[in-house]
Amino acid sequence: MVRAGLTVDKIVQAAAEMADEVGIENVTVSALARRFGVRDASLYSHIRNLAELRRRVALQAGDEQAERIAEAVAGRAGRDALVAFADAYRDYAREHPGRYAAMQIPVEPDAARGSRGVEVTAAMMRAYALPDPDLTDAVRLLRSTFHGFISLEANGAFGHPRDVQASWEKALEALHRILTTWPTGDDGGRARRDGGERRGAGPGPEPEAASDEERE
Repeated sequence: MVRAGLTVDKIVQAAAEMADEVGIENVTVSALARRFGVRDASLYSHIRNLAELRRRVALQAGDEQAERIAEAVAGRAGRDALVAFADAYRDYAREHPGRYAAMQIPVEPDAARGSRGVEVTAAMMRAYALPDPDLTDAVRLLRSTFHGFISLEANGAFGHPRDVQASWEKALEALHRILTTWPTGDDGGRARRDGGERRGAGPGPEPEAASDEERE
């Protein structure tokens, strides 16, 4: 690919593909420049630094996963929507491990708040009719369960002969029961002093902040 054909979108897409191949931690400006057959400076004409590149990959991956989830959840509600949501979430993570890892990179509050993932999550949770802050607590539980299960599965940590898919389905059934019997009402938990909480680019209603790194 010649330098004249470079755009931010092409660079980010190539970085996302590289992340799936070698891991997001191995995606660098230099490695990406070699893939395009150009000097590092050619990429810096489009992106500020490595931190911005990885942040853009995180946001793109979050949108991709959210769109897949939206398609899976469409026309469903309650337990069916939860299962479709979770399965699509897991499938994307397994098919795109590097992009999924990138989604754990903290992003700007405004970007997280306005993401497609927030809309999709809110729509899926509507059937459970949870008010805030219970809704936030419930989404944190879902996200923690999904991410924990997916991470353990990816690392081959489920050594017991019990079928992993069966365990996944049982976990989703348990989550549905928890959501339908959720104890509403704030227990007076302490708020963070900084008024916020960092989160990645995946589905969920919690905005978080990000910081830039130096060029690599």
